[in-house]
Amino acid sequence: MKKTIIVLFIITFVFEITISSILFNKIKTIKQDTIKINECVKSIENNYGNPNAYGKDLEYTIIDNENNIVYKTDNSKSNSLNKAIENNDIILDLKVNDMIVGKIFIKNDINDLINNYKKKLYMTIIIISFIQLLLIIIYQIYLNNHIVKPFNDLNNFALRVASGNLDIPLYMDKNHLFGHFTEAFDLMRSELKKSRINEKRANDAKKEMVLKLSHDIKTPIASIKSTSEIGYEKASDDIVKNYFNQINIKTDQVKLLVDNLFNSSISDINEIEVKPSKYDADILSKLIKNADYLNKLNEFTIPQCHIYIDKVRMQQVFDNIINNSYKYAKTNIDIKIIKEDEYLKIIFRDYGPGVDEYDLPFLKDKYKRGSNVKDEDGAGLGLYLVNYFMQNMNGMLDIKNSNPGFEVIVYIRII
Repeated sequence: MKKTIIVLFIITFVFEITISSILFNKIKTIKQDTIKINECVKSIENNYGNPNAYGKDLEYTIIDNENNIVYKTDNSKSNSLNKAIENNDIILDLKVNDMIVGKIFIKNDINDLINNYKKKLYMTIIIISFIQLLLIIIYQIYLNNHIVKPFNDLNNFALRVASGNLDIPLYMDKNHLFGHFTEAFDLMRSELKKSRINEKRANDAKKEMVLKLSHDIKTPIASIKSTSEIGYEKASDDIVKNYFNQINIKTDQVKLLVDNLFNSSISDINEIEVKPSKYDADILSKLIKNADYLNKLNEFTIPQCHIYIDKVRMQQVFDNIINNSYKYAKTNIDIKIIKEDEYLKIIFRDYGPGVDEYDLPFLKDKYKRGSNVKDEDGAGLGLYLVNYFMQNMNGMLDIKNSNPGFEVIVYIRII
């Protein structure tokens, strides 16, 4: 299509130049038809006094020697010699039997012909320019749909991958310029996601091993401590008592180290930096639409206010909420945005099966997932991170079952 539009534009440009050149040259070569003028004058002279026999091919006026109009065609505009001179008409003597009996004012058609060709030239330029403008608009639309928009989609996708969001796929359309890049980018996302899952499995295995070892170590440590305490109580020698006391002290130190190891093994998510600042609430529209890549949200309006958010983390919040609905509900999503006290309240509702009421209180915890979603891949970190981000932006997160469906409510601080 790109080549077709360019070829059409070149053809119209060449056509415009060609037609304009022809008309322009035509204008330069316009002149009165002297043969027709001579024939008309001859006809008048031979039939003077008989107007019905005069030539009718030209527009003219005949006056006698006293400047009286003898004959005048319908479209002739000259009624006197002065008027004929003013109109730039052709002025000829009228001779009958070699005697001058008057004058003939023949209308000069050159200006009319020039104006006619000028109109044609202008109309040609206007029509072809309109066609060229239309081609430019079509080409601009083509560039936007096949280059600018796909590039922006790739850019947004790269930003999401860079921020760690690997769940949202990139829509693949091989018809535009970046089609093959789109496929490669999404393949990269899939491989990164697999690597992250494998890495998590390896870390989980290590964590489980540490948990088991730390648990197993606690039992012999407790036995050593209890034995040393009994030995301390029964020993009568101060030196022996001191040995047993040292054993107790060292046992407490080992127990403390084991407890620290146990606690660190269940906290494998490092603190994520959140830097909120003031934004106009209109920014939420772009963030929400970026997350809704399947276009399952209804239309929504955002009340005018200023909010306190981290733009990057807020994008991750919407990505996680909407992607969860895509993955587990697979329905359209209703969204409603209202002001409520010092918060901007955003309600996302899908029409899926919801979650078990028993699981609901734990979904915001780390590694917690609903018991009815075991067939879908996931780490159980989505709502945990959403809750973490909202708390660090002075907001809140609420979740509940609807009838039917599931609701996620985000409270964003208004400032």
